[in-house]
Amino acid sequence: MELTRERLLWMYRTMILIRRYEERMAEAYAEGKSPRFDISAGPVPGEMHLAAGHEPVAVGVCAHLRSEDTVTASHRPHHVAIAKGVDLRRMTAEIFGKKTGLGQGKGGHMHLFDPTVKFSCSGIIGAGFPPAVGAALAAKMLGKDWVAVAFAGEGAANQGSFHEALNLAALWRLPVVFVIEDNSYAISVPKSKSTAVPTNADRAAAYGIPGAYIPDNDPVAVYEVAGLAVERARRGEGPSLIEVKTYRYFGHFQGDPEVYRPKGEVEELKKRDPIARMRVSLLSKGLLTEEEDASIHQEVEATLDDAYNFARQSPYPAPEEALQHVFV
Repeated sequence: MELTRERLLWMYRTMILIRRYEERMAEAYAEGKSPRFDISAGPVPGEMHLAAGHEPVAVGVCAHLRSEDTVTASHRPHHVAIAKGVDLRRMTAEIFGKKTGLGQGKGGHMHLFDPTVKFSCSGIIGAGFPPAVGAALAAKMLGKDWVAVAFAGEGAANQGSFHEALNLAALWRLPVVFVIEDNSYAISVPKSKSTAVPTNADRAAAYGIPGAYIPDNDPVAVYEVAGLAVERARRGEGPSLIEVKTYRYFGHFQGDPEVYRPKGEVEELKKRDPIARMRVSLLSKGLLTEEEDASIHQEVEATLDDAYNFARQSPYPAPEEALQHVFV
């Protein structure tokens, strides 16, 4: 798929939307949780895993996808959900636990489901791999050129579900792409202490499928590699495995003391921020003007105002609804 100016600007705008969404969510989540951190307090109780810094992975892959393509994400799902086109109002309402949410306020931020764009995620590590393989099998049996993409962190690549899913997808030549987001830490454990190979892309050879490693958090590089994998899947040539070296600016979860991170690590990472780098590139190539850039930021803020206001103003589910729409 040609990387046109329109597509580049979509990627740039979507990365800004994701970043600002996560920054705003960090602020909303912090409400009522000080001076003593109380995970149950505030308008957004429970755990919160934010993906600021991961934006290139989401936009670089999802730029190739259609609404009928299936995506499964991890417990850190907002960036992928936004890039796939999940309804931002209903997603935010779900995170706030409101009745107008995607799951009527009963799933929370790790259990977002939007069947209109075939998006789902799970709080269980590695749980998205088998459903993606199932969706790819369904597409193949229906004779469709639909693709499934499973996003997960590098820690999930050490789960049995990852290897079982790759094996079956390769054996049946299913149209699925596995995308591993290497942000260096599985909670607090560095990759060097948990993974026996330098990159998870190396593991593709064991299943006889293509593997690609993207060492820089670059949306254009992700786009180019993902394009080959998605088109290969659509042609019926089977699965691919991609690992992207990315990073997260926030902790594993909000409230994480991050004592495992070297001092100054985040500040150093921000010096090569992917959004700032893309902005410079677009401006230097004449693909973006300062006026257009300002307009994009204004539009993003207006979109987020709408989504967050909708979530805050929406009603909570009634107590008697607690056992509705759930398995008991």
